[in-house]
Amino acid sequence: MRNRDDFVAVVQDRALVWRRIAYLICGDWIRAEDLVQQALLRMYVRWNHIERATVDAYARKVITRLAIDESRRPYRRSEVSGELPEIPVAEVNVADILAVRAALQQVPPRQRAAVVLRYYHGLSVAETAAALGVTQGTVKSQTARGLSTMRAELEDGDVLDPASSESIEVKK
Repeated sequence: MRNRDDFVAVVQDRALVWRRIAYLICGDWIRAEDLVQQALLRMYVRWNHIERATVDAYARKVITRLAIDESRRPYRRSEVSGELPEIPVAEVNVADILAVRAALQQVPPRQRAAVVLRYYHGLSVAETAAALGVTQGTVKSQTARGLSTMRAELEDGDVLDPASSESIEVKK
């Protein structure tokens, strides 16, 4: 992948997916857009070294690392985001989705990244480990801790169903 036209085509095709991933990791649409923009800058600089088959993995890794780095900045610790999603999902209880997203925001950044990559994006343990640059055991423990935190945050014993790949749902 060598030229600018290839880069533009890939960005036009995949930018919305990357933005959704960034939103789930950081919980704010504006920050998600910023993360994707920063990732695109980094990708453009390295474009000659990125293979077509690994563009998504590379983008996910950059977005995740940027989000984790940003979450460590002191000025981010005091911000609270109560923004609703732009487009509601059809045939899903919006209150449950908001409850799951609120619970997701209570999960520490590294655990949140593992949960999002595993259950929202549907990556395997090995793929998640590669994207985060950690071992598979770390992915398993981070995911388990993240889900445990989410379960504790959800009221009335609601449990996150990680087997659902269509959408994020809460089972009662």
